[in-house]
Amino acid sequence: MPDDEARSWFLPAPVGDEPEVQVDTGVAHIARIYNYWLGGKDNFAADREAAELVIANYPDIRPGVRAQREFLVRTVTYLAAEVGIRQFLDIGTGLPSANNTHEVAQRIAPDSRVVYVDNDPIVLAHARALLTGSAAGATAYLDADLRDTREILAEAAGTLDFSEPVGIMLIGVVQCVPDSDHPGAVVRRLLNAVPSGSYLVLAHPTSDVKPAQMASGVSQMNALLAQPLTLRTHAEISRFFDGTDLVPPGLVQLHRWRPVPADPATELELAAYGGVGRKA
Repeated sequence: MPDDEARSWFLPAPVGDEPEVQVDTGVAHIARIYNYWLGGKDNFAADREAAELVIANYPDIRPGVRAQREFLVRTVTYLAAEVGIRQFLDIGTGLPSANNTHEVAQRIAPDSRVVYVDNDPIVLAHARALLTGSAAGATAYLDADLRDTREILAEAAGTLDFSEPVGIMLIGVVQCVPDSDHPGAVVRRLLNAVPSGSYLVLAHPTSDVKPAQMASGVSQMNALLAQPLTLRTHAEISRFFDGTDLVPPGLVQLHRWRPVPADPATELELAAYGGVGRKA
């Protein structure tokens, strides 16, 4: 169905008697915009229009989102291989791609358990079909907004044991929570629900790097988004890690967090920071 012929698209539920999933193709969604930047095909005209506005102002957005994906792989590898985390709560999953959280974690530790959370209907449909884990571990998907922490934690408790350490993954999602919705309190509620020895992994676009280009591109994109994005400074992003001890090298541009040796991307200036914090 061409995008200009209708504003809704229905995906059949892949299992059981669950209702069909309705997608409004006329409103851009950040998960589908990221899919476009990554070269995927699960996006619509509104998503592509918003994505191209950012590309026109900030051409490095594509290497930036690739760096974000690689940051996820490196941080999950660190948590699973170096500190022994076996549970992950990945909120703001986005559309399945290569090296999803459960794939990285379960390659290292097949008994790893992962709960994915997102609120985009297309992500929901793909997740049910594709985000399947190893026989030894477990993979589950929740349809919820990051701000619905009570619902997320209650549902995730069916898969995760919150008396044991958890890796909370907030990769490119907190910018979807405006300051008026108190994103710091949202992150704090998640951290309060997990025990000492848990970790927060967070990646967030910034207004500190190439500020004029980022401000212009995001401003234009926000006019097309149902949930506008909020850029934040290094200092503002660092406050999400309050109550944790930052793992070296701290809060840095994504591609500079424990990069692969001789990675040429480290020479770029990418407008997003990421870090890993351990709850004391």
